[in-house]
Amino acid sequence: MRELLARPLLVVTGKGGVGKSTVAAALGLAAARRGLRAVSRALAGSGAPSTFVERSVADGLSHISIDPESALEEYLRDQLPRGVAEVIGGSRTFSYLAAATPGLRELLTIGKVWELAQPDRRTPGAAPYDVVVLDAPATGHGVAILGAPRTFAEAARVGPVARQGRTIHEMLSDPARTGIVAVTTPEEMPVNEALELPARLEEAVGRGLSAVVVNGMLPRRFTGPEVERLQAAGPSTPVHAALADAARARSQRGECE
Repeated sequence: MRELLARPLLVVTGKGGVGKSTVAAALGLAAARRGLRAVSRALAGSGAPSTFVERSVADGLSHISIDPESALEEYLRDQLPRGVAEVIGGSRTFSYLAAATPGLRELLTIGKVWELAQPDRRTPGAAPYDVVVLDAPATGHGVAILGAPRTFAEAARVGPVARQGRTIHEMLSDPARTGIVAVTTPEEMPVNEALELPARLEEAVGRGLSAVVVNGMLPRRFTGPEVERLQAAGPSTPVHAALADAARARSQRGECE
């Protein structure tokens, strides 16, 4: 855990429904309890307010929810004169830009995450964080977000988009600066998706995973001889419950081996 939290950026992904948001929150809390200044960052859903307000959720831990439209507005304000930025940053204009430029939403999303993880943030008056935890989307979209900077850098080749794409990609592809955590449950489909993730990351980002979290794993309460003694004890509700628990724990480990 200490080695994982030494990275300024942690990205948590996995199949939908496996508890990755819970793991992301736990990592943020773990960082805060170690005296680090941390922020957990989630992607705003459809209809969520467009805001970059960072609110405190615990001592040393803040939370921020950002949508791509807000990320575009901030980026344009930073790069263009105010009037031009306001015109281009209109919601309808953004929809046209996003439709005409596949991957733009993903690039803007990870660009804001990268900004949060910088020691010298471009947001006026913003203090740096020790650890930024991204609660990324499910595996497929999560990989697309991580691969967007490299894609845009290779497509643009020169100019500010190419430069920023390369800069962001350098951080994401560096295991010492960015940790990528896969979350799964001990079930066939989530485990298979987690097993496929390293190859997808290698193709999109040029690197693999930093850690895997198996969520919902039952503890192994009984040894083999203890299970045999329970089976020989005769039928009863407590014995039946204990044997069922042992069988489920054994089945879960079988899925992960």
